[in-house]
Amino acid sequence: MKTIIEPFKIKSVEPIRFTTPQQRQEILIRAGYNLFNVHADDVLIDLLTDSGTSALSAKQWSGIMEGDEAYAGSKSFYRFESVARDLTGFEYIIPTHQGRAAEKILFSVMGGEGKVIPNNTHFDTTRANVEMSGAEALDLPIAEGAIPSVEAHFKGNMDLDALEAIFKEHGPNVPLCMLTVTNNSNGGQPVSMENIRKTSELCKKYGVPLFLDACRFAENAYFIKMRERGYSSKPVRAIAREMFSYADGCTMSGKKDALVNIGGFLALNDSDLAMKARTILVVTEGFPTYGGLAGRDLECMAQGLEEVLDESYLKYRIRSVAYVGDHLTDLGVPIFKPPGGHAIYIDAREALPHIPPHEFPGHALACALYLHGGIRSCEIGSVMFGKTDPKTGQFKPARLELVRLAIPRRVYTQSHMDYVVECVGEVFEKRDALRGMAIEYDPGVLRHFTARFRPL
Repeated sequence: MKTIIEPFKIKSVEPIRFTTPQQRQEILIRAGYNLFNVHADDVLIDLLTDSGTSALSAKQWSGIMEGDEAYAGSKSFYRFESVARDLTGFEYIIPTHQGRAAEKILFSVMGGEGKVIPNNTHFDTTRANVEMSGAEALDLPIAEGAIPSVEAHFKGNMDLDALEAIFKEHGPNVPLCMLTVTNNSNGGQPVSMENIRKTSELCKKYGVPLFLDACRFAENAYFIKMRERGYSSKPVRAIAREMFSYADGCTMSGKKDALVNIGGFLALNDSDLAMKARTILVVTEGFPTYGGLAGRDLECMAQGLEEVLDESYLKYRIRSVAYVGDHLTDLGVPIFKPPGGHAIYIDAREALPHIPPHEFPGHALACALYLHGGIRSCEIGSVMFGKTDPKTGQFKPARLELVRLAIPRRVYTQSHMDYVVECVGEVFEKRDALRGMAIEYDPGVLRHFTARFRPL
């Protein structure tokens, strides 16, 4: 059959509140034109993030009821540990309340002043935790990964020549290498198994541990199955396990491919590193067998890590995202091609060439989508990654100016996505009328979450 249907039935529904453009204009003003400040009740279709927004399955709800809330030695932890260890192959599984907590612990132990940490592309919290430790976060995407219009199978890959140059230049000041799968800040693009393997070989050559940012590991594994020679007949679970086998550890936000609303973990093979990480965990998150989570959350995450590897789900997931991208392309809307696994990224630099980077074209477009149709999206551009040199006052824009339409897992139907396509298309038709934005309040760190803006 040509039609790919949702591999699930809907058992519970949540009403959506409709607002008018006039109401949304008032909401934007109160929110300081920051969509993170908009109340969820005032959003029609919420594509701000796919993180923690999944709909839970019947078995996950059942697991929540069975959660063991013992402070130490919870049976829910041991089930979670078994599932995560079997999936990743890593010996030490350290639960945290979400992915950024795992990053905070990892870089508190391995980061520090004078250190350099390369990645195919750091996401916002990863970069922030690297920099908060005093280290420098370096992005090393491949050349075609920087060009949204280029069609290529694995635009999330690490630039191996650039990585080796970093190893040679900085030597012992590179404490670890990160590889983000899929590459969120670079259009949600997948990383090939060949690139993961060669990155691992290069790291071993220079004695540098390799860590995966694995929050979308299942989507990446399915892209490998679809696109990389030699993997079409392999089960996604086996592909995922091979991905992890090339690494020395991983950070994981369970709020993505573990299909839960809260949770994450740090996984390691190094016993000394695990001991140091658990020491920080006890101080900041909780006892090692709950790590900032309730037992019910651990049960739910264990179940989600099993469900996400269902290939009928992954087929539906990847195709439903591509559906949005295909229809936007038909309307002439410039997007990051090909569509990624969890989101569509509109190329705001191409869509709004009359708005310069220092006036934040992505943010202007995101606000316009909310004003026109009540759709909440997320800028991934110069608001999130642009910087102003404190000495010279010179503004350094982000490499890409994108608007991410992140699609929550198992939440919206095709008609919701058709509405999104229609809204984006109508805003795009009137794009010449859009104007840029200026920042009125800048918190300095992760400013996209709490900054306030005014339209120019």
